[in-house]
Amino acid sequence: MHDNQLILSGQITRIGDTRYSPTGVPITNLVLEHHSTQIEAGHPRTAQCRITVLVCGTDLHHQLRELQIDHAIRVNGFISRANNRQGEARLVLHAAHIERLH
Repeated sequence: MHDNQLILSGQITRIGDTRYSPTGVPITNLVLEHHSTQIEAGHPRTAQCRITVLVCGTDLHHQLRELQIDHAIRVNGFISRANNRQGEARLVLHAAHIERLH
């Protein structure tokens, strides 16, 4: 099984500080909050989530400079597990493409 792709839109609620990998690659975390109505089994259902988006690489960071808190964006990427400082696992969306929505 190799499929791992997620497209999610929402509003930016936080943009973290940029750090750099040992090879000089810029890395920034942002938090994306999603709210929508989806159809499940023929009935509308409210869908909500908040996920950390990992923005890695020079090309994506050029786009990130133009984004601010409360901007609506669509992120295309893959999800992976990350552990927080308490050792608890959570899912993180690794961005491959970011599009600002108007």
